[in-house]
Amino acid sequence: MIYLKLLLIFFKIGFFTVGGGYAMLPLMQYEIEMHNWITNQEFVDIIAIAEMTPGPISINAATFIGYRVCGPLGSLTATVGIILPSLLIILILSRVLERYRNHPIMKSIFAGVRPVVAGLIISAAWFIAVSVLVPIESTGSIFSSIDKISLVLAVLVFLAVYFFKVDPIKVIIASGVIGYIIFK
Repeated sequence: MIYLKLLLIFFKIGFFTVGGGYAMLPLMQYEIEMHNWITNQEFVDIIAIAEMTPGPISINAATFIGYRVCGPLGSLTATVGIILPSLLIILILSRVLERYRNHPIMKSIFAGVRPVVAGLIISAAWFIAVSVLVPIESTGSIFSSIDKISLVLAVLVFLAVYFFKVDPIKVIIASGVIGYIIFK
């Protein structure tokens, strides 16, 4: 029964989320919290691992969550669940979109979806930033309890990648080593 539940929940996540992996994260977080499958900290760790592994973040996260919930078969079930809606929708809509791509209604639909996708991505970024930068045991204001070391590391990584064009893979490896040394 748990496999069917995994399949249906990840199918729902894949079906109702437009905009890619980051847009799926808020719905994914909501669903796993509703079922008490993993903790928020485990979810953040899964997102970090899903970011570092090759492939789309949503598929990687679904694979890791499925594995955490019920092993290799759960991993396969969650992965199929999150991929299946996109596959079916693309197969059906590819012909419709090709035929009506310049129609005013189609243009209006896409104009309405774009800001929603941006909002979902910003929501996911905010959740991850707060989860990583705010210590779990903090009780006061978010901004007064931000872990200073994590904040400095986040700013340095941003500067290195954005302004100095440092290879993100090198930054991830260096950050992991620095985090291990500092937080061990």
